Amino acid sequence: MTVTKITEISKSRMKIEIDGETAFVLYKGEIRNGKIKEGQELEEKAYEEIMTKVLPKRAKMRALYLLKGRSYTEAQLSDKLKAGGYPAAVIEEAMAYVRSFGYINDSRYALDFIEYNKESKSKKRIFMDLYRKGISGDIIEEAWGETVGDDCGETAGELEREQILRWIAKKNFCAQTATFQEKQKMSAFLYRKGFGTDAIRSALLLDITSI
Repeated sequence: MTVTKITEISKSRMKIEIDGETAFVLYKGEIRNGKIKEGQELEEKAYEEIMTKVLPKRAKMRALYLLKGRSYTEAQLSDKLKAGGYPAAVIEEAMAYVRSFGYINDSRYALDFIEYNKESKSKKRIFMDLYRKGISGDIIEEAWGETVGDDCGETAGELEREQILRWIAKKNFCAQTATFQEKQKMSAFLYRKGFGTDAIRSALLLDITSI
């Protein structure tokens, strides 16, 4: 295998291309120590050393460092490592490592997120936020059921109405004295938060035939 190109991506890191394709990112010191040079052959033994020892160790440390600062979903952490130039096989090894210690768990992340946001965000908004974080629909549904319970019928309507009323109070909005234009403006705000139109109309005392 031939090192076809070495590109500087920061003061300390270089992107290595092998046989015309991006292979991995190394620190300049690692390149010097490995005597890796553009246009020269990279021995199989050296390649294996990088792929099975150097990069996995660094990827695991990077994952742990990221998780120390905040919680991540699997998709978010994987994307972070990918942005760092780690190969797919190395990323999966690092993910399996942190997963084995329980440091990353999408089900727990969804449970915590729902518990924290259920009083202020609509179900629709919470689901959308979790989808964007890369959590599967099945995990979200299960977490919602475990955290909020059966959200059908009156229970769902009561929860949504309570959330809307909290937003109204937070905005110092009075539905009884507000003008129709003010109600429309508040209605648009609540809709952007993910609340249903029927619940919004009810909370704002809007005539359903007027919108």
